[in-house]
Amino acid sequence: QVQLVESGGGLVQAGGSLRLSCVASGRTFSGYYMGWFRQAPGKEREFVATTMWNGGRTYYADSAKGRFTISKDNAKNTVYLQMNSLKPEDTAVYYCAAARPPTIYSKPSNYDYWGQGTQVTVSS
Repeated sequence: QVQLVESGGGLVQAGGSLRLSCVASGRTFSGYYMGWFRQAPGKEREFVATTMWNGGRTYYADSAKGRFTISKDNAKNTVYLQMNSLKPEDTAVYYCAAARPPTIYSKPSNYDYWGQGTQVTVSS
């Protein structure tokens, strides 16, 4: 059974930091895109960042560039999203997801596996 389990969300003041974790299990994700998306109330799910499980380039949404960093620890089957300089508009449920290339990595419908999400709330 494939599972992506996120953790690390919470309530933080504007300007603060959080690190989200996503533990993957149930299959090998070798060659997959491992991405982070987010969804705020009343809005569509949007791309945040993605990286290749085997290494290579990372990609970020414009809103994440310079503030967020995606990384992974293959030995722990874990993908991270370090979020710094958080803003109230970053408030959302953050989801981890996996997609097999070739695909448009920023499109949620191209991802095959999803976690349950973790809430991030940034207060002003």
